[in-house]
Amino acid sequence: MVANDTDKIARDTMLRFAQVSGLTPRNSHPVRYLWTDAYAVCNFLAVYRRTDEDRYLQLALDLVKQVHETLGRHREDDERGGWISGLDEDEGYRHPTAGGLRIGKLLPDKQPYEPEDADVEWDRDGQYFHYLTKWMHALRQVSKVTGDKTYIGWACELGKVAYRQFCRRSADGSIAGLYWKMSVDLTYPVVSSMGHHDPLDGYVTFLEIDRLWSKEDRDYPACDLSTERHGLQGVCEGSNWVTSDILGIGGLLFDANRLMQLPAGRDSEFVKTTVTSLLEASLRGINHVLTSGVLEEAAVQRLAFRELGLSIGLHAVPMMRDLAASSTGHNLNFHVEHMLEDLGRVLPVAHSIEDFWLHPANRRSRGWLGHENINMVMLATSLMPEGVLEL
Repeated sequence: MVANDTDKIARDTMLRFAQVSGLTPRNSHPVRYLWTDAYAVCNFLAVYRRTDEDRYLQLALDLVKQVHETLGRHREDDERGGWISGLDEDEGYRHPTAGGLRIGKLLPDKQPYEPEDADVEWDRDGQYFHYLTKWMHALRQVSKVTGDKTYIGWACELGKVAYRQFCRRSADGSIAGLYWKMSVDLTYPVVSSMGHHDPLDGYVTFLEIDRLWSKEDRDYPACDLSTERHGLQGVCEGSNWVTSDILGIGGLLFDANRLMQLPAGRDSEFVKTTVTSLLEASLRGINHVLTSGVLEEAAVQRLAFRELGLSIGLHAVPMMRDLAASSTGHNLNFHVEHMLEDLGRVLPVAHSIEDFWLHPANRRSRGWLGHENINMVMLATSLMPEGVLEL
């Protein structure tokens, strides 16, 4: 498929998403979902940078505003109402992320007195740490494109509350891990186990937020995540990131790419070690995927957004190869270049995933239609990945 065709498909897909999700024309009951919307913001920014059409930048800014006004507030069926941070209306608008952001799932979050039900929990609202970090990344991208530090300030406030409420502490006060899911108001854990890559995603996101503006350039009091970053670094040290989860593998490549783009700092040695371990884990995971046959199944048995997460991560490989060949300040070892060469040979997998889900018949399957909004946004991201991947 030629580039112009890809551009048009990506643009048309995002305009359709804006319409069906209630972004434009604005719907009084929009369908907002934090993960999907984080990628969508980055996609609108990518289209804006490709076309220089202001309407796409405005869609990104409108989406940020709508997410905060919807997911930063209690659900319509919640008797509490107002901002989940507890701030009054005016302060809530000035600090919309101060209480975190809801996931946006169909059912209310589990109350402390309700029994656990793993099947129902997937449909319950609440807050996920790794969704909050995705939104932090989206806000960071908006701040970078617009030069408006308000957005990075909101990202920092979100990082601080997420770290404070999701961290599970040992008796000596050190960080033992992160809760996987918290209640809407962040007052109690709903799922106490830890997501495999949550500390890693948090560390990388906090690092990229911290490195956007220099300390001297910061005029927003919350813009310092160094304490939180070092806390998560301690959780990450010595971790094994290998996974067979197809979306998780894409996330490892996404994180490795972000680390390689950031300027060297005092934690440069940890960054180098982490990049190496992430690429090793990615290669092992991809080899498992390719031998498992999961990418050869019928559309009804596949989840597009998870596969597209892998294709987005694979699109970062050429960027990482260029970074490894240049002087980035991290002095990455020779082994990294070899792993990137091996990953480069897997790049056709990304295009085969895209081609599969671009086929109209596959987009009529239950697997696609059951998660249509997230699927179409992730497909658009894979077709124009720079909005998410380039810092």
